[in-house]
Amino acid sequence: MSGQGCAVSAAPVPGAFWERIAPLLPPRSARRVRHPGRLPGPDRVALTGIVYALRKRVAWRDVPAQVAGCSGVTCWRRLRDWMQAGTWSRRFGVRSDP
Repeated sequence: MSGQGCAVSAAPVPGAFWERIAPLLPPRSARRVRHPGRLPGPDRVALTGIVYALRKRVAWRDVPAQVAGCSGVTCWRRLRDWMQAGTWSRRFGVRSDP
């Protein structure tokens, strides 16, 4: 089953939380014209997977795509990109460097 048609069976990120986080997320970079690759999944789905992994305390590879809506590796990459962009430090005062 592909991630694009998957229904998210985990509790989605609450609307109020999403509305606070969405404006802080960095804009997506332009896709390449030649060899654009797979379309990235929605940010809200990735955030749902991130919250799932943190709440359940599971490894990223153990996040079930059927539950989160995308793979755990996708969630990890999105979290990494957001941390590098300073998303969490702007919202919560969290440092993103080790």
